[in-house]
Amino acid sequence: MYRIGIDVGGTFTDVVAVDADGRVVVAKSASTPADPSDGLMDGLEALADALQLDLATLLARTERIVHGTTVATNALLERKGAKVGLLTTDGHRDVIEMREGLKDDRYNLRMPPPKPLVPRARRLGVRERVRFDGRVATPLDRRSLTRALTTLKDAGVEAVAICYLHSYANPAHERATGREVARALPRVYRSLSVDVLPQIKEYERVWTTVVNAYVGPALARYLAHLGAKLRARGYRGDVLVMQSHGGVAPISESQRLAAGAVLSGPAGGVAAGRYCVKLLQTDDLITFDMGGTSTDIALLQDGEPTLSGEKTVGIAKVALPSLDIHTLGAGGGSIAHVDGGGILHVGPESAGAAPGPACYGRGGTAPTVTDADLVLGFLDAANFFGGRITLDTAAATRAVDTIAAGLDVDRLSAAEGIYRVVNTNMAEGIKLVSVRRGVDPRRFTLVSFGGAAGLHITQVARQLEIRRVVVPTVASVLSAWGMLATDLRYELVRSHVSELSRLKPAALRQLFTTLEREGRKRLGSFDGSVRVRRALDMRYGEQIFEIGVDLDGVALDATDLLEQIAARFHQRHDELYAYSAPGQEVVVVNARVAVIGELEFGVAAAVARGGDPAPGSGTESAPRAAAGRSRRIYLGEWVDVPVYPLDALTPGDVIRGPALFESATTTVLVREDEHAAVTPRGWLDIALG
Repeated sequence: MYRIGIDVGGTFTDVVAVDADGRVVVAKSASTPADPSDGLMDGLEALADALQLDLATLLARTERIVHGTTVATNALLERKGAKVGLLTTDGHRDVIEMREGLKDDRYNLRMPPPKPLVPRARRLGVRERVRFDGRVATPLDRRSLTRALTTLKDAGVEAVAICYLHSYANPAHERATGREVARALPRVYRSLSVDVLPQIKEYERVWTTVVNAYVGPALARYLAHLGAKLRARGYRGDVLVMQSHGGVAPISESQRLAAGAVLSGPAGGVAAGRYCVKLLQTDDLITFDMGGTSTDIALLQDGEPTLSGEKTVGIAKVALPSLDIHTLGAGGGSIAHVDGGGILHVGPESAGAAPGPACYGRGGTAPTVTDADLVLGFLDAANFFGGRITLDTAAATRAVDTIAAGLDVDRLSAAEGIYRVVNTNMAEGIKLVSVRRGVDPRRFTLVSFGGAAGLHITQVARQLEIRRVVVPTVASVLSAWGMLATDLRYELVRSHVSELSRLKPAALRQLFTTLEREGRKRLGSFDGSVRVRRALDMRYGEQIFEIGVDLDGVALDATDLLEQIAARFHQRHDELYAYSAPGQEVVVVNARVAVIGELEFGVAAAVARGGDPAPGSGTESAPRAAAGRSRRIYLGEWVDVPVYPLDALTPGDVIRGPALFESATTTVLVREDEHAAVTPRGWLDIALG
């Protein structure tokens, strides 16, 4: 039986299959933005060919598919979501337009405010009011609600977001409104804040509820369409969707909580990074995923990534727990241009999958990073994408020449300039997740993945004085690979604002018990091992922001429970901000529970490379890479460097740069003063001089 991970990116769709013996087979196909499921099915066809099976046989032998999708992300970023109506407490309909009183560039007096996802005409107040403690101040006015529903029906809305003031303390009015919406508008997608984000802070709650309504119909249609396609081809197993918090959820849950999949694609790479921590025996990693459209960067300290409830995607605030991933508009397809002042820029605009870089020969003319890499000789025009694409060197040359003309330099200087600028952009992205948070990146290992990363990773590392870079054998599809090491996960939160000294331990235990019970209920018939993680959002009394405090290892029945929690908070505050104030009052704001159903993907299967034995069971000898093939590349001057097939290296080999390593889906450049050691799994462990 097989387990399959699928990552739909902006340029390519990556597919990874793992069988019960740990053998890994990978495939890629061009992404199809108009309908991502077409590219996904093409990827499965390519995977079946690689396994010498027909697609129906492969799907019949597959027990689980894990899918990372950008459908929700793209709908939000491109503003192509549903036509949404918002029902909220009378007098509060402008919360998403007023925002928090801030703007991205606070000193730019001419900066126009962003347009909210729901125009004012479709944001309607309903007469009702619940107080902060859950007491009803104004009963739900049915006539007011009926008028609002009539207006939304006449407007032809496709989704309705419902977010009343303090509904987290008493959801009765929202539940009643949801029932009325279902009756009056039966085909409309419904998004209730008590189901999406039942916690304090109105702005975050309204925005997240609106985002859920905005992307929900598109994601629901896509997943239903994909499910139908897979069933028509004979698939009867589970389809799990990667979530922003790093876990997976079934299609039904993903359709209900669509906002939870806004960072679905990049989360797979962080899941892979979490497992790489164990393989590389290091606690501190930076994951670096450079694809065709963007680069995703995340920091793992002590083996774990950071979860954040403060993500902004486009103009939208999404306050659901999500992996703290920084995304840059820097990829192989990023377009270079020279501005009016003669300054070279690379990205964030991308040539994407259609038409793609000029060298793809699909009608693209804009110069991209991939075109520059080809002009510099880093890519083999006849062996790109496993030989399935022949790159057009002449088209790449013409595209790069436009940059040379704009800068008044020669062609090679222009190509090298594109290469250096995109590397600098990506190095600055790593600084955002490390240096600006008080973390020294020099003590971290940089794990490179994504099809385009191998040509750039060591130069990015040099700018940051990082000494160790690791390139996995499955680097080009590591996000899809990482999805095979994830678990079913449900994140639940409830607001319970109280000074810690006044909080009754029994009440806190009851709150956690209630959340855990709800999470286990969502797991349904899952019969595997279940883990529960608990946390609190806490702050000092005068602060206006909270920090998450992990309670792992704290026994809820401990006699000194509150003292342990306070100590954890002070310690965490000191770690984040280099100070704590034990004498000040500590306030609990939210209780959080993660209920995790551990899926039996098989550790060995998730980490072995294709044809290799599982870790710990010995290593398979492979023919030593022959250096008979070489390529002329530009490294300040033209030099001939050996080219090694990445999948034919022998564990224990040490190759000194300059050298190129090639596989069907990626190319890795090791420069002078760098050497690559081949690990027992065939990975490249690169030391920088």
